[in-house]
Amino acid sequence: MNHLLTNTSRPPNLHSLTGMRIFAAVLVFLFHASLGKMLNPFQDAQFANYYAVLFKNAGWLGVSFFFILSGFVLTWSANPNQTNGRFWLKRLGKIFPNHIITWFVMLIFFNSYVTDSNAWLPNLFLVSSWLNNIDVFVSVNQPSWTLCSELLFYILFPFVLFLVRRIPNNFLVYTLFGIFAGLVLTQIAISQFVSSTPQLQEWPLSEKQWWLSYNFPPFRLYEFIAGMIMARLLQAGCRLKLSLQTCTILVLGAYIATYFIPFQYSLNIVTFIPLCLLISAGAQSDLTGGKTLFNASLIVWLGEISFGMYMVHYIVLITAKKIMGGELFGTTSAMIIIIICLVASLFGGFLLHRYIEMPVMYRLNTLKNKSLVHQSESTPES
Repeated sequence: MNHLLTNTSRPPNLHSLTGMRIFAAVLVFLFHASLGKMLNPFQDAQFANYYAVLFKNAGWLGVSFFFILSGFVLTWSANPNQTNGRFWLKRLGKIFPNHIITWFVMLIFFNSYVTDSNAWLPNLFLVSSWLNNIDVFVSVNQPSWTLCSELLFYILFPFVLFLVRRIPNNFLVYTLFGIFAGLVLTQIAISQFVSSTPQLQEWPLSEKQWWLSYNFPPFRLYEFIAGMIMARLLQAGCRLKLSLQTCTILVLGAYIATYFIPFQYSLNIVTFIPLCLLISAGAQSDLTGGKTLFNASLIVWLGEISFGMYMVHYIVLITAKKIMGGELFGTTSAMIIIIICLVASLFGGFLLHRYIEMPVMYRLNTLKNKSLVHQSESTPES
């Protein structure tokens, strides 16, 4: 199992999926901006509450989208000529440079936000989410906790793909629902068998419940593997009868539904299937040449810088909070502040993408090309 795929054709690019990334990243930004400890600059307490309520579940939606998308894209684009070692090297080269840069910025300029002195090292190596301590599993540059799960996904991907590709096509849908059932049973078990006290100040769960329900990397594999299954379905020729617009409405409806169920089940259960459908519909639209908002040139470019934007936005928000010095503002001024922070986050994302991500990936691709040239020169012609 040295290679990731047996199919030798290069799959087409799915630009809509890249474009969708910026909407998910903005949802996470708006959620964090709604938290008083990060920003929420509204002087009007009632409006501040409305804003917080509107986006209170947006972060969960964005993160779940990213995890499902990760499984889909990696499965769709798996290179038959790429060894597992090369795959792992490229994935580490994708996430670690941005992570290390933002990690250093946090420790140098915002070390007071690192409340546990034992957090910085496990956070640096992206193992902090494995530890049941809220000051550790959400620490340093706080959005980086998701990279702990992504790192696990990358490590396991070649082995999981080996198994997923051996599922008969007519069993793929059943497998998807089996994964969904596993997610539901896991959340129910956490709710019923893990102590709910003492309750966190921010969320109606205990620290251990919160960790297991949301941050513990193995329990986010459900979403990642679901994305892999959706990619396999599309590769097998299964086509959705639902349009991209319909799937977008389903996601919106699922988001609204999260307000009416117990908090723990709002994290990823209700939105699980709609997000799977949305990603598949976006890919299917691209394959048929459809033109949508998601694959518009500007949106795709924003999607390309979205990872950098995601990694830098927390730093932007706490910088703004620090500059404000506890002052709150009228509704119009507060909205302008949020927009400025969003633009600053996008600009920071552009800088990371242009001057960190792209050079690193170019270097890795150059090393690959040099290796191929060396192999061709050292191999006798037949």
